[in-house]
Amino acid sequence: MAAGIRPTGPETTADRRPPLVRELLLVTALFLVYKAGRLLAGGETAAAFRNAGDVWRLERTAHLPGEGLVQSLLLRDGTAVHVANVYYAGVHFPATVAFLVWLYWRRPAHYLWSRRVLALLTAAALALHLLMPLAPPRLLAASRLIDTARVYGPSVYAAKPETDTLANQFAAMPSLHFGWAVMVAVGLIAATRGRWRWLWLLHPLLTLLVIVGTANHYWLDAVVAGALLGAALIVVPAPGRAPLRWPGGGRPWAREPAYRRPATAPRGDRVPRPRTASPVTAAAAPEVPR
Repeated sequence: MAAGIRPTGPETTADRRPPLVRELLLVTALFLVYKAGRLLAGGETAAAFRNAGDVWRLERTAHLPGEGLVQSLLLRDGTAVHVANVYYAGVHFPATVAFLVWLYWRRPAHYLWSRRVLALLTAAALALHLLMPLAPPRLLAASRLIDTARVYGPSVYAAKPETDTLANQFAAMPSLHFGWAVMVAVGLIAATRGRWRWLWLLHPLLTLLVIVGTANHYWLDAVVAGALLGAALIVVPAPGRAPLRWPGGGRPWAREPAYRRPATAPRGDRVPRPRTASPVTAAAAPEVPR
């Protein structure tokens, strides 16, 4: 890590780390399930464009700044547009993987916390992709925005969304680019110390400008991603924080003991109960003459 950005404590013992092979299989399985779910959510072309029009009108009604404002700044320089496209295509996934790998080796407890939060966020995003297909603003004619990846390169999407077999282009909301970037920043700020650790917030800030400026996402895509991440952070307790308890007494991500022995009074405070003879003993006892 850079100077001034150091782990918060000596939490590096191997016995605290989950098994590496199990984690690799788990993370790989989660990723494959998510990719398969995104592809299954594709094909809803009419609904995706109808929802895109609704989101666009809602943003204008809410007086949110137009996505074109950010894109116009990028279009002033061809190099800036190309760098933004490279950032969108090449930073999102590798940065998240590097974040998890570093936490696994240096901060195992924070790794488990971050992995659980990311898994919960991604599952919620997949559910929303299935329920609400959404075309990005670069495909919406009303936005009058340029598909910067197709014009300036590089692009990770096929020219026609309907024939794209590698990615679902109708899964704009929420933006996992932004949600994962915020979690990377939050996780590193929580797991490190030093005044420079707050610079990690530049990652989600740059990500937000890139996803909007390249017309891959609406502002509301980032807002919804932030809301889902906030909910996941509430549900999954951070290291050192008491777990959230449900109204019934249970708590997520932790098991209650199957049986809890009732509390008893100290030995010195116990009151002896009077001994009573059983009916058999009382019947067999001889009668004492008076």
